[in-house]
Amino acid sequence: MSKSQIDLLSILDLEPIEVSLFRGNSPNTSSQRVFGGQVIGQAMAAACRTVEDRLPHSLHCYFVRPGDQQVPIIYQVGRLRDGKSYSARRVTAIQHGSAIFSMMVSFHAGEEGTFDHRDKMPDVPPPEKLTVEELSKESMFLELPESIRRYYEPNRPIELRPVEIGRYIGQKVDDGRIHIWMKTAAKLPDDPALHICALAYASDFSLLDAVMARYGRTLFDERIMSASLDHAMWFHRPFRADDWLLCAKDSPSAQSGRGLTRALIFKPDGTLVASAVQEGSVRERRSVCT
Repeated sequence: MSKSQIDLLSILDLEPIEVSLFRGNSPNTSSQRVFGGQVIGQAMAAACRTVEDRLPHSLHCYFVRPGDQQVPIIYQVGRLRDGKSYSARRVTAIQHGSAIFSMMVSFHAGEEGTFDHRDKMPDVPPPEKLTVEELSKESMFLELPESIRRYYEPNRPIELRPVEIGRYIGQKVDDGRIHIWMKTAAKLPDDPALHICALAYASDFSLLDAVMARYGRTLFDERIMSASLDHAMWFHRPFRADDWLLCAKDSPSAQSGRGLTRALIFKPDGTLVASAVQEGSVRERRSVCT
């Protein structure tokens, strides 16, 4: 079993400490605050522990306070409704006696529908064309910042392969549409709920970066301050998070220190499996006079 699989599964494997109460831990990293996707994934895992025979179809959440990387997170699940077709749960993440995150999750029993349509997947290079070996043939690859090259390190729990790598060295994307392939680094058990939790975890990786695409800048720019404010996802069709998924992102608006981003997530065969929307705080760092 690889280090990546151990990390991701341990992150999502919560400890039950009382009825509808769970404890989650953070991996040992150099980060000062908890990764937002971790809290989303763990809160989803907590909600799934309280529902049988139904899978999540949507989540809506708010990031209230930064999470402390050194302290376990307590997840309190409120059982709001269990109807014939739908169940609803409220999850509050708590540290130091205060809420740091709040989520609503809706579950559906599944049914046959009369209407069935989906957007088409954008025409982009497949992940096999975006390996380190392939990209190293391009001159711009040597100009990429070290933070971007870490996308390709083998010990990450989520593998990421950006399509428009030129924007990491200042190229602008005029329409603001960017794409990134992603999947868990190791195979996961055949549990559909676990794959939904894993995708929820991965969905927060660089989603706000779509705000910067029009400007030829990225969130890795040290002059930029960013933080997720809220996050919503909808799960449309079955998928495996350990198979490649294309996240097609854009940002329809940025104003007043906030940016809105949207994402459609596809399987390689073009099937639309999920959608996400996030608003975040995106600001220039203020110069400090001494």
